[in-house]
Amino acid sequence: MKNPFKMLTRFELFLWIGSLLVVLVSSLLSPTPDVFSTVASLIGVTSLIFIARGFAVGQALIIVFATMYALLSLEQSYYGELITYAGMTLPMAVVSLIAWLRNPNGSTGEVKVRRLNARMLISVGLLSLVVTVVFYFVLSALDTASLAVSTFSVATSFFAAMLTALRSPYYALAYAVNDIVLVVLWTIAAVNDPGAYSVVACFVTFLVNDLYGFISWIRMAKAQSVQQNVG
Repeated sequence: MKNPFKMLTRFELFLWIGSLLVVLVSSLLSPTPDVFSTVASLIGVTSLIFIARGFAVGQALIIVFATMYALLSLEQSYYGELITYAGMTLPMAVVSLIAWLRNPNGSTGEVKVRRLNARMLISVGLLSLVVTVVFYFVLSALDTASLAVSTFSVATSFFAAMLTALRSPYYALAYAVNDIVLVVLWTIAAVNDPGAYSVVACFVTFLVNDLYGFISWIRMAKAQSVQQNVG
């Protein structure tokens, strides 16, 4: 596809640059700046602006971000996040990348949006519930920090990852809920490690980007529906 940055609107460029600045400033203001977490956050917010536009390159960047975030979670003993990102988000990003590349919307560079029926949504929800219950006992056995929050993060992450692979606009709302959970989780970590505030800033920007992503995907779905009707 063409240079994805050139395909962004002015607002999207503003949102992307603003997100980068928030992450950088929060990192610089931190009493213990962490270069690794800052780079991970920059990659993360960059991936989201492309995912919001339905560009597959966003999924490729998520693969990189998930790897780095898993290492950060290991450092904080957030085994739920470690297992979620290394064992779920990372492989699901690979699956999503393949699915998106196989389902392009013509030559627009965007993925083809998919409408999910109620039965499929219920199936994804039930599967997420089963995964959550299993993870609760696993994380409890590992003496995971902030067990309740970590478990809920697993639930929202899995649900969102499934919707992303299925190309549903509602992936963004699911990730927005997960962003709120992660803001809470890393704020707790920042009490003992001020350097974690840069990660908090990262997920605040994630929240804003995911909310925009939902709006963007709804617009994409309507535009693609019109194209199909015309065709």
